[in-house]
Parts: sequence; C-alpha cells; structure tokens
Amino acid sequence: MHGIVKLSIFRFSLIYLLLLIVLLIMKKSKVNKTKLLIVASLRMSVQLVIVGYILQYIFGNPNPLFTIAFLIVIIAFSINRVIKSRKDLNRKFKVAIGISLTFPGLFVLFFFVGVVVNKSIFNPQYTISLAGMIIGNAMTGVNIAIKTFMESIEREKNKINTLLNIGIEPKDILKPFANSALETALIPTLNSMLGMGIIFLPGMMTGQMLSGTLPTTAIMYQIAIMIAICTSVCITVFLSLNLGYKSLYNSRKQFL
Repeated sequence: MHGIVKLSIFRFSLIYLLLLIVLLIMKKSKVNKTKLLIVASLRMSVQLVIVGYILQYIFGNPNPLFTIAFLIVIIAFSINRVIKSRKDLNRKFKVAIGISLTFPGLFVLFFFVGVVVNKSIFNPQYTISLAGMIIGNAMTGVNIAIKTFMESIEREKNKINTLLNIGIEPKDILKPFANSALETALIPTLNSMLGMGIIFLPGMMTGQMLSGTLPTTAIMYQIAIMIAICTSVCITVFLSLNLGYKSLYNSRKQFL
C-alpha cells in the first residue's frame, strides 16, 4: 500500500472554501453564529498547528518527561473545560470531577498502551495520540452528564423537596437522577459504536489507512479504542456523579 499523499500549503488551504457553504447556509437560515464559526475555525487551526509542531519535536526526541507533561496538560485542560462550563457546582463536586477525569482516564490509557499494544506507557507515539481520544471523550461525557443531572434537579426541585419532607434519604432521591444522567452521557458513544463500519468509517481508522496501514490492523485498533473510550466515559461519568451528588447535602440530610 502507498503512503499518504503530502498536501502542499496551497492545496490544504482549499479546504477552507467549504466554510463558505456553511456561511451561506447560516446566513440563509438566519443563524447568527458567523463570528463563532470564523473564530472556532481559526482557533482550531492555530491550536492544531502549534500542537503539530510540539508533537513533531516530542516524537523526534522521545523523553518520559515530555509525555508526562503533555498528559498533565490534556487532563488539566479537560478538567478546566468541564468546571468552567458549570460555575454553579460546589468545590467538592468540582474536586470529584477532577479526580474522576484523571484516574479512570489514565487507567484505561495505560491498560491500552501497556497491555493491549504492549508498548511503554511513556512512548509518546501511542500514549499522547490515544490520550486525547480517551480523555477527550470522557470530558465530553462528563459535560453532558453534569448538565443533564443539574438541569433535572432544578426541574424537579418541588418533587425533591416533597420527597425529602416525607423522610426519603437524599441519596435515594438523587441516585435516579445520577443514573439517568449516566445513561444520557453514554448514548453518543453507544450510537457511534452502532453505526461504525456500516454508516461511517471513524477518524482513527481512516487516518491509519490513509497512512498506509492495512485495513485489518486499522480495524483492530479502532475496535480497541472504541471499547477503551466507552469504558473511560462510563467510569468517569459514574464516579463524577456518584462522588459529586454526595456534596449536595450535609450530614443532617439537608440539601445545600
């Protein structure tokens, strides 16, 4: 199989012409997000170019410290992204989210790299590449779950107060909301797994095949990463909710 075709700057820049179609549709549909689309596109491009050069240096000069530093940055940004979007959470809930995004993601990542791939966990080619997918999807799952959980509590505030007044334990009241939020957070990942291979070819598999990897090898990696992502999302969301909701009431069984 042939390797991937290298794009010139000119040919690469042609892809931005497709955004004109998006802008026209947005204008026709009166969607006032033109500025957001432009900013998002530019920010994405700049961030990826910077990361590309950093990774090129790290891959060319493999060092465990570089890999550890990159993982810390990924985790820190993912935690900040979730917490920043939910300023109404108390400190203990935020700590629960931080713990849940850090340890389950690292466990799944190290299991994938060290056991499944059988490479050193400090190998930047595998660890850094897979960390973004595993921790990034876990971050998205937590965002969805926390949003669903908090909105459900706000919507059912009267019902919750009634149950509390008749003597129902706070944990028994909040647990169903946590379970429902977990289910909601898992749906995007499960839907992706259902449609994968028939409706669409996922990014990791496509990228490997473009680079010349045999489709059978690319398939195995894609199956493995999807199971890793599903596991990471499930554990991270479960811990975030089940550690977090306990911070919403005190020892006297009063909601804070």
